[in-house]
Amino acid sequence: MNKKNFADYQVSEEIKRALAVLKYETPTEVQSKVIPLAMENQDLIVKSQTGSGKTASFSIPVCEMIEWEEKRPQALILTPTRELAAQIREDITNIGRFKRIKAVAVYGKEPFTKQKLELEQKTHVVVGTPGRVMDHLERETLVKDQIKYLIIDEADEMLNRGFIDDVESIINQLPLNRVTMVFSATLPKDVENLCHEYMKNPIHIEIESTGVTAESIEHFLIEVIEEEKISLLKDVTVVENPDSCLIFCRTKEHVDAVYNELEKANYSCERLHGGLEQEDRFAVMEGFKMGNFRYLVATDVAARGIDIDNVTLVINYDVPVEKESYVHRTGRTGRAGNKGKAITFSTSFEGKYIKAIEKYIGFELSTIEAPKHQDVVNGRATFEEKLNSRRIVRNNKTARINQDIMKLHFSGGKKKKIRAVDFVGTIAKIPGVTVEDIGIITIKDQMSYVDILNGKGSLVLQAMENATIKGKKLKVSKAIK
Repeated sequence: MNKKNFADYQVSEEIKRALAVLKYETPTEVQSKVIPLAMENQDLIVKSQTGSGKTASFSIPVCEMIEWEEKRPQALILTPTRELAAQIREDITNIGRFKRIKAVAVYGKEPFTKQKLELEQKTHVVVGTPGRVMDHLERETLVKDQIKYLIIDEADEMLNRGFIDDVESIINQLPLNRVTMVFSATLPKDVENLCHEYMKNPIHIEIESTGVTAESIEHFLIEVIEEEKISLLKDVTVVENPDSCLIFCRTKEHVDAVYNELEKANYSCERLHGGLEQEDRFAVMEGFKMGNFRYLVATDVAARGIDIDNVTLVINYDVPVEKESYVHRTGRTGRAGNKGKAITFSTSFEGKYIKAIEKYIGFELSTIEAPKHQDVVNGRATFEEKLNSRRIVRNNKTARINQDIMKLHFSGGKKKKIRAVDFVGTIAKIPGVTVEDIGIITIKDQMSYVDILNGKGSLVLQAMENATIKGKKLKVSKAIK
């Protein structure tokens, strides 16, 4: 069943076009095993590490099989963290962009009413954390009767965070005639039991974990005493001079301390940890993706929500206590066919964690010496030069897929009895524009947003300045976001 190219899959032209723009060319192992079976509506239990391409392995079939005309959610994706929910929503939106798939992310620490309003719109896919999905089901703001696909992502992490009862409660409320897919880096007994209780003859797929860990990433270990970590960090970054670098710490206090030191030394950097407001966390993630800064100091919270193709270096400033975290952290580099490097700083107290990690990943980390003083001196000028220039993001998927899309803002919505068909009817009559050029339409009480595809935005904007919708003259402008 292994496909050599995404073009070989029996998917619609709209999905193929999005995959081409996103530069999805050769399927990864998990994609070539999951996609054909998912397209046959088969229940699946997939054991696969992060960074193996699993999000696309379920997003492609889900986007393909969704019926665009249906207004109620057809797929529900459960994730353990808000960051991951936001990331998957973005991936689904990108892959389903030309099919006009509408995905909504729901999670805590964000106003319930805002999500409720979004769910009142036509919604194809809901991605959410278990607690908030439960809230929406209990308050009947998430309609479940059309859900045909349930995907549980990072099931082992759901268990670690104590969400498994919520997950079970959600499953019990969903239609029985659905397809269920479970993805997990490890398969603890509780996750296995959950699968067998609620799935129909699931097929097990296991992706070898060492492939993703060893082939595209070089792994190194530097032994250090705690007091010298900061100066070692500065030396390593000068010698390595990465295009972009993630620095992982065990606690938010460490993140703050490292960030403050780098900030003082004029590094282009930001920080990310659970103590920050959700909005700030998303802004930092977005800034890192867009290349606004080069160094990101973070706790493990970031390891599960960052999907950036060109992180060239991961530094474990602290050794992760959980061996799985090592794979999640280092899996942020060496993505999308690029090479990456992971350097771990280890103190004499952390030897037992290193041993557990090595056993888990199946190979030893190569111990290297700290950079020599002369190498640091020699590298300083080039390092300073790069530090003062903006990072170039060569491969931001969302920016690429949105390149030819303009979002238009109209000054009227439900209160003026305007519906999506009214926009489609008017816009499709503009010379040079067809229905295929109209993307996702979002209608709120007082305003509406319409995505115009294929570079036709300016044309539509100009024409709509003098046109009426349902006999009403609406102000139209390019949406700020």
